[in-house]
Amino acid sequence: MALSGSPLSLENFEIGVTLIAGSFGRLKYATHKEDGEPWSIKITKKAEAIRLGQVDYVISEKTILSNLDHPFIIKFAGTFQDACYLYMVLECVMGGDFLAQLQCAQRFDNNQAKFYAAQVVLIFEYLHSQDIIYRDLKPENLLLDRRGYLKLIDFRCAKRVAFKTFTLCGTEDYMAPEELLSKGHGKGVDWWAMGIFNYEMIAGQTPFAADDPVEICKKIIIGKPVFPRFIDPQAKSLIKKLLTVDLTRRCGCLRRGSADVKQHKWFRGFSWELLTPREISAPIIPRMKSDDDTSNFDSYPDSMEEPVEIDEPKLFAEF
Repeated sequence: MALSGSPLSLENFEIGVTLIAGSFGRLKYATHKEDGEPWSIKITKKAEAIRLGQVDYVISEKTILSNLDHPFIIKFAGTFQDACYLYMVLECVMGGDFLAQLQCAQRFDNNQAKFYAAQVVLIFEYLHSQDIIYRDLKPENLLLDRRGYLKLIDFRCAKRVAFKTFTLCGTEDYMAPEELLSKGHGKGVDWWAMGIFNYEMIAGQTPFAADDPVEICKKIIIGKPVFPRFIDPQAKSLIKKLLTVDLTRRCGCLRRGSADVKQHKWFRGFSWELLTPREISAPIIPRMKSDDDTSNFDSYPDSMEEPVEIDEPKLFAEF
């Protein structure tokens, strides 16, 4: 997916409402003036990227996303920049954010959770085949398309790693023990995060939740989640295999890789071959009146901050 023609600029787009607001940027709805096609544009403040030490992560996100092509990963179309902002043009995914659906439902039933978990398995299988670890799986980083299927967004923490990396990135509740212990980490952190994700979908909260971040870290390192009685035994079995502190025994990290996850008893009878072509009916179909209907996203007021110009062209030359 790409925009043809001359180099992109803000003049090419009609910028609409904010879909997602982050710490130093926003995802906004936009239409291409020439053909009226809808897009989403991730707008990042250069000054905040510098202040938060995120410059390398922002550039890495662009590099990685521009080389990905998977039905459950948001598609990249191009980038441009001005003195104040970085702009990344992405596929327009208008079904709303996955977190809102999970919060509304409080928790998903077994079959609902299985449908979404299966897509995450295929995402990780694809990324890991290219030696890319994602490192930030969580409901906030997933959108729903108009047919109710997932789209993974926000690749700032993603990294191409052949074996191990020691740089820390991600969200505390989802971090694996080897990350917190600074032992170096690789693809195994994504399978651990999937265990957290599955637990959260079915139980309605993360397994190592606590008010104190230090307590969260202690619980993760011990790795002994407590399961509510209503959780399906096979779902519990897979979660326990994913949340295995010992990497040499963690499901997904063994010789057969993702095949061990896909062939677990929880997925018995699941139609994997129908998932990629979207031939399974999604449990939640977003309501959309039109292609430009933004009602599945919360409303955000426009930022009143004065933009800060950054006169360091070399710093963002690779964006």
